[in-house]
Amino acid sequence: MINAIEIKELSKDYKDFSLSNISFTLPTGYIMGFVGQNGAGKTTTIRLILNMISRNSGSIKIFGMDNILEEIKIKQDIGAVFDDIFFVDTWKVSDVEKAVKSFYDNWDSTLYNKYINSFKLPADRKVRDLSRGMKMKLMLAVAMSHDAKLLILDEPTSGLDPVARDELLEILSKYILSGEKSILFSTHITSDLERIADYITLISKGRIFYTGTKDDLLESFHIVKGGPKDLTEPLREKIIGLVENKTGFSGLLPASEIKYLSSEIVAETPSIDEILVYISKGESSYE
Repeated sequence: MINAIEIKELSKDYKDFSLSNISFTLPTGYIMGFVGQNGAGKTTTIRLILNMISRNSGSIKIFGMDNILEEIKIKQDIGAVFDDIFFVDTWKVSDVEKAVKSFYDNWDSTLYNKYINSFKLPADRKVRDLSRGMKMKLMLAVAMSHDAKLLILDEPTSGLDPVARDELLEILSKYILSGEKSILFSTHITSDLERIADYITLISKGRIFYTGTKDDLLESFHIVKGGPKDLTEPLREKIIGLVENKTGFSGLLPASEIKYLSSEIVAETPSIDEILVYISKGESSYE
C-alpha cells in the first residue's frame, strides 16, 4: 500500500532557523503524532507538506505523488485543521458549506449535514458565536466532508476543555477505522497522542530525534534516578538532560544502556512529555 506521507531529506532555511534534512513516513491507515517544542519545526514542516512555503531541498510525496507537481490533485484528498479558524466571523454554519464546497470535486452535502448534526452545531449560529470546541468541530466537518484521505491537524486540541478534547479524539479514532485514511496530528498535549497515536515523530531544533511506532519510542528510553555516588562519568556522558541536586540525579537514558546500571539506580518507563522535557534539557546544556 502507498504511504500517506513520505518525506525524504527535507530542508528549509530561514535567517534564524533551519529544518535540516528531515525524513519520516506515515503509513496509510494510521495516526502519527508530530511533537516537539515551540519552534522545533512542526508548523514549518506542515506548511511545506501543504506547499504553503517553498523548500530548499528534499522531497515530499503524498499518496505517492509529488506534493508540488500534483498539488491540485493531492489537495482534493487532504483536509487541514489549524489552531485557529479562518472562516468569516459573520458566516453562519450553513454558509460555510456554501463557501467551500465548490473547491472540492467530492464534496458531500449529506455528509456535511450529518457531521453538523452529530457535532451539535446549529446551522443558523454565526461562526463568531461558536465556542472554541465548536469551531474545531466545524473545521473538522469541513475537512472530512469531501472524503479526505489525509487529515493534517496543527494543534487542534489547544485550548479545549477535557470533554471537548475527548470528543475530538473519538472523532479521529473513528475516522481511520476503514484503514484507508490517515492523520498527521501535531500537538503539545502528548497525553492525547498516548491515547490514539500509532506512530510518533519527534522533532527537535529542526532535526528528527525519533520517528517510529509509539510503543517503540516508549520502550527505547528510560528515566533513571539515583544517588550522587551512583552517577559515574561514563553514565554522565550517556544520560540525556541530566538533572543533578543534593540528593541525587535523574535523566533520560537509551534502553540499550540499562544493562550497565548498578542495582541502586531506578529505571522507569517515561511518558512522551517526559521524553520531550529531558531532550530539551539536554539541548540547553550544550548552548
